[in-house]
Amino acid sequence: MLERKQLPKLLLLLAAFVFFSANTVYFLETPDGPLLAASDPTYHFEFDSIPKGKKPYLNLKSAILVNYDNGEVLYAKNADVKRSVASITKLVTAMVILDQGLDLSTTQTISREDARRSSKSRLRVGYELSLEDLLYAALLNSDNRAARALARAACGSIEDFVREMNFKMKQLGLKNTVFYEPTGLDARNVSTAHEVAKILHYAYDYELIARLTSTKSQRCDVINRKNKHLQMANTNLIIHSKYKVLSGKTGYIRAADYCLTTLVENDKGERLTCVVLGVPGDRLRFREARKLVDWGFGKIHS
Repeated sequence: MLERKQLPKLLLLLAAFVFFSANTVYFLETPDGPLLAASDPTYHFEFDSIPKGKKPYLNLKSAILVNYDNGEVLYAKNADVKRSVASITKLVTAMVILDQGLDLSTTQTISREDARRSSKSRLRVGYELSLEDLLYAALLNSDNRAARALARAACGSIEDFVREMNFKMKQLGLKNTVFYEPTGLDARNVSTAHEVAKILHYAYDYELIARLTSTKSQRCDVINRKNKHLQMANTNLIIHSKYKVLSGKTGYIRAADYCLTTLVENDKGERLTCVVLGVPGDRLRFREARKLVDWGFGKIHS
């Protein structure tokens, strides 16, 4: 017969096995240390489901296509090879920001340090914006200054924020993903197509990230400049296709080439997660992603 003191741990273990769904497993905190909160899903992909036969030719280094609704992998190319992921990094930046529970109506001012190596930004040194508008700038327009300003607002320093980013990846069990800064400009920010797809799934679980990254454009207000407004357009051009974009993020640096991760839905309500990394062209990444998604939706019914 079990002693009374053994029962709580046993019940927790039983709950961890019972509390699951078709493609999502939930872990509970145990007496031996925290894993993931009960509300945090851990996504698993089924690679044994990859269809046989001819697959689309894609001009890229690595890719993955996943049926979002059941976790079945429909296509994979070098899916577990580490690559620089450029501004896809900002999805994790946004998750860590929201994990901090900050009041997004509070403001942050763009500093000279924020402006380092980001000359294309429309956020000038001295501009003051709300944290929510900075999130729009970082996720829609992929603004590096906005990402740095958000990191400072959350943790006081870039170094402390990066520690939170990597701790988040450890919590989620993403062993091949590591970050050195919050923008994606550092080529040492690496992941795999496989883990980028999971990152997008985790990011999509944040209602605000889903809303921001599925928006075509957003007006952001510069609070300390009278009548100064900035229109931020979504860099994910799949948003102008026949598919509904539920979330996503683009990325580019020379070491990564052109990248995209996006979650799309067709008119039947079916959803696919697409990741294309290392594409040798800006517009080409969207063409290759659409080609893969078109093929994937066809495979769901074959």
